[in-house]
Amino acid sequence: MKVVDKFLETKDAEYVYKYCLTSSYTYGETDTDTTPPTGMVHEINKTERIYKLFKKRIQEVFTNLQNVSINRMYVNCFAPSEKPYFHTDGKKGITFLYYINDSWQLDDGGETQIIVDNEIKGILPIPNRLVGFDANLVHKATTFRNKHRFTIAVKVTTNDD
Repeated sequence: MKVVDKFLETKDAEYVYKYCLTSSYTYGETDTDTTPPTGMVHEINKTERIYKLFKKRIQEVFTNLQNVSINRMYVNCFAPSEKPYFHTDGKKGITFLYYINDSWQLDDGGETQIIVDNEIKGILPIPNRLVGFDANLVHKATTFRNKHRFTIAVKVTTNDD
């Protein structure tokens, strides 16, 4: 698991924030066959500027990932008090989550919970933060108390997978 703060330059982070606020969303991401859909999702097409920006920055920051293949990139949006479920993103690959919201305070909530060695590890949703972790780790989003929670999810495979 790796956490990178100030992942994007300020102007790019502002662009991403506006993109997420003005995008259209469809209801319900289903992470497993046994859980109902939660949240809303906006798929990011590989021809879009935001897609190219994230692919480039991931390769710049994670120099060991020069030959990544992005399987999917999308925006997650959860309303306050929704209850997402624990899940994995696959048996292989890496999941990246980018935290978009423009502000965050400890009592806001919104962390990503990841199960590591039978303990829950929480990644705080600090704006302009990217976290990368093995796709096979069990994890879930938690929602903000009083506002929508946006993240960009980037799911990749490497030549090693």
